[in-house]
Amino acid sequence: MPTTVRDAAFDVLRRHGATTLFANPGSTEIALLTDLPADLEFVLALHEGSVVGMATGWALAHDRPSVAILHTTAGLGNAVGALATARVNRAPLVVLVGQQDRRHLALEPFLAGHRLDDVAAPAPVWVGEPPRPQDVPGALARAWHEARDHRGPALVIVPMDDWLAPAELDEPLPAPARLVRTSAAEPAVVAELEEFLAGAEKPVLVVGAGADDADSWHALEALAERLRCPVWQEAFGARAGFPQDHPQFAGHLPPGRAELRKVLAGHDAVLAVGAPVFRQYPREPGRLIGAGTRVAVVTDDPDEAHRSPADLAVLARPAAVCAPLARRLPQRPAPAEALGRTIDLPEPPAAGARPAPEHVFAALARRLPREAVLVEETPSSRPVLHALVPARAPLGFLSAAMGGLGFAVPAAIGVRLARPDRPVVAVVGDGSSLYAIQALWSAAHYGVGVLVLVLANGRYAIMDQLAARHGEASAGPGAPPWPTFDEVSVSGLARSLGCPARRVTTTEELESVLDDVLPALAGRTEPLVLDVAVAS
Repeated sequence: MPTTVRDAAFDVLRRHGATTLFANPGSTEIALLTDLPADLEFVLALHEGSVVGMATGWALAHDRPSVAILHTTAGLGNAVGALATARVNRAPLVVLVGQQDRRHLALEPFLAGHRLDDVAAPAPVWVGEPPRPQDVPGALARAWHEARDHRGPALVIVPMDDWLAPAELDEPLPAPARLVRTSAAEPAVVAELEEFLAGAEKPVLVVGAGADDADSWHALEALAERLRCPVWQEAFGARAGFPQDHPQFAGHLPPGRAELRKVLAGHDAVLAVGAPVFRQYPREPGRLIGAGTRVAVVTDDPDEAHRSPADLAVLARPAAVCAPLARRLPQRPAPAEALGRTIDLPEPPAAGARPAPEHVFAALARRLPREAVLVEETPSSRPVLHALVPARAPLGFLSAAMGGLGFAVPAAIGVRLARPDRPVVAVVGDGSSLYAIQALWSAAHYGVGVLVLVLANGRYAIMDQLAARHGEASAGPGAPPWPTFDEVSVSGLARSLGCPARRVTTTEELESVLDDVLPALAGRTEPLVLDVAVAS
């Protein structure tokens, strides 16, 4: 029987299968983590952003809450950007935040976290500050459910002396042992969507990150094939909501209103599934879509439903709605024209030449296993990646939904820790990699066989592109003040962290390494960084 709050808290974690602890601890976590029971797995990261990034990848891969442990104000403050990304990525996290000794908090001692609940706001979906040590296990149990149901970080703030306080075994935990969510759709709702689509002459589907699971993919395939309509992926989608090698997959929606209106012109009904209506950047004037086009959205995210300018919003699991909807709709005749896109991979450059990003992606596309997870953070060349490398299985593509840098490397490590059966490749820019380069130490130390493919051009290419566009718009030179950083060696930094790395300067060398590594990537037990010099 547990005798301390710490013992009872560990039992809560065991109950929910949350026995992998990602952490960068400090003194306020010593009582929690010293002499950790053997059935709890501790994973150290060298920066709190990497802690949360790895926990985010683990949670998304397992589709259940992971546990991150942060050190009072300093640790929580360092992790705020990653927590915000986890929230927008809908990653369920239980985040334990240390606090100074409860008995002298009134004096605001050294390392006391002042208003810790405000430090991370508004990223957490829930924050618990147990009023007594004995309330910590119950707060932890509730945090697990809050993270799972609201799809984001749930924080529990625990003073360091609470862990060794005696547990209150006779008091019930203020949280259910199991919480079961129903998944059936109301027949009347399905009938309303059936009427919405059946009355359309030229419907179209838009899919998003909220539909990235096997059941939703199967349901959407059936629905698309019944409707004989094109399927578009949302702009800036953090996950793929449909098999991108399907003959009806048309591509990724443009993020600007003018092009969006062109793409959806002629369609009289748009059904968005697991996607908002519509994600954009930058802002453009005018209507989202043309007059006479009706829009419906199916999502299990209340915020996504509430902010979507749609004629009809259905709050439900996509698979629960789309599977019966597909069965109710009549089969439409095949159209004369092709519905989907074609992928034309570019030929390699001249022998000995540096590859451009499209050559790197073409080499990857020709060799990437179907079941691979590709984690992306290469902002300047992301459209090219989407055009050339399709996601062919659920969880086949993963990116930071919020757009902040420092996500891909730790998230890829977390995904691989959670799913050692799947090959994992992170594709990152060299600038992006520097935001969380410390995560490579964790990959090397724990034998995480992830491939990190770095596109190295020695600059923030996306910022250069944006500056040039600003210059065009304002009739100015568009000259940025930031310098290049081509003296930085990502492969050198990786090796200094104990991670194997290679510098690659030609397409032939890249193809040779990929031929060696990718076929055996699923069984790999050490990371590898390929620092690929790309043409600007």
